[in-house]
Amino acid sequence: MTPAARLQATLILAEEIDTVARPADAVISGFFRGKKAFDDEDRGAILDLVNDLLRHQARLDWWLAKHGRKTTPRNRLLAWLTVGARKPADQIKRLFNGGKFAPEALADQEYTLLIKLKGSTIQHPSMPEDVQVECPEWAAGPLRDRFGADFGTEMAALLTPPALDVRVNTVKTTPKEVLHELTALGLEADPLPRAANGIRISQRMALSRLPALKRGEIEIQDEGSQLVAMLVDAQPGERVVDFCAGAGGKTLAIATQMNNKGHIVACDVNEGRLKRCAERMRKAGLHNGETRLLASETDRWVKRRKGGYDRVLVDAPCSGTGTWRRNPDARWRAPEEKGLEALVALQARILASAARLVKPGGRLVYATCSLLTEENEAQVAGFLAANPAFRVVPLPEVAPQITDSAHPEFLSLTPARHDTDGFFAAVLRRDDGVVTAETPA
Repeated sequence: MTPAARLQATLILAEEIDTVARPADAVISGFFRGKKAFDDEDRGAILDLVNDLLRHQARLDWWLAKHGRKTTPRNRLLAWLTVGARKPADQIKRLFNGGKFAPEALADQEYTLLIKLKGSTIQHPSMPEDVQVECPEWAAGPLRDRFGADFGTEMAALLTPPALDVRVNTVKTTPKEVLHELTALGLEADPLPRAANGIRISQRMALSRLPALKRGEIEIQDEGSQLVAMLVDAQPGERVVDFCAGAGGKTLAIATQMNNKGHIVACDVNEGRLKRCAERMRKAGLHNGETRLLASETDRWVKRRKGGYDRVLVDAPCSGTGTWRRNPDARWRAPEEKGLEALVALQARILASAARLVKPGGRLVYATCSLLTEENEAQVAGFLAANPAFRVVPLPEVAPQITDSAHPEFLSLTPARHDTDGFFAAVLRRDDGVVTAETPA
């Protein structure tokens, strides 16, 4: 593709992301699926540019507002090429030429914008701090409460692209064998510092370069997510539930822990995600699981299986603040239609309902990919107050190898401190002889 054609493809994709309600990663996946003619270099260049627009959206919009321009994908792209990529106005004009596969030719006012932005950089001292760190209004207060003086540092870390972490499927292979194959492919890869079966690939690359991924021998999974699954500590022969399984990333990790023995049930309210989970299990060679579609968190299936499982993971739907470096568009999608308060209430209902599945002596793991106290520590405190059958099992007791958590009792990871996505997990144990509080229908 020509540079102009890449810009046009970027613009089409950016406009679709801006107007479609789906997350950007789903839009991007669908876009490239229909573009078989694009090679890896084209895909990489387009994806990098789209991510640049998403990671700098608040600052680009600030510059556009400063010069009285609308915050459209096209204007953001023009602004980024000027203040981010630092391209001269005449060079941009030659690319936006209206030719075949090229963006529409610049209007006079668009060229004027480029001239006004000449010499500017993406940052400006007049920008409010929230704009400088790309923090949306709905999350600024809770994140400042959480991090205090470290707010700026943590927000800056959320603006950096994440590394490529993979989890080795030990049912099919070993970390040593995967590392040997990656090295033979000329890739720089190292074991993850905390996740026993995890590997980090340092350089950016096309996933098509990973034969082990096609064979089901590895899964793309952030180290933080791998550690959450590790805390479930499912043993071969046990009965396990992944209550909010989604597409099954943690389900697969847990099924692998069990060495294909015992039984794991992946539950979710989204049929499409569960179908994807089942497909991934088959590809990974895992046959100790099933999927279960729930109508809601209080589905009758839960009541009928009360007290029947050794381990239950509740990876609750959350604000996703911990994944902003991986999903930069998520920061501009406020949680749920009714806001954070409604989301926290939903998490509480899900946790209370799923807890009924845990048998006496069993383990309940509550997790989010959020950095907000309201969704994490406060949520656990509220649950324990209402459910005296459960107690906290401190992190040093269940995972003594994790010595750098930001919380003494729970797993608490942040991009700035741990170079992972932001994850939280609390391990709870149901004591014998105490009845769990019933969940209202």
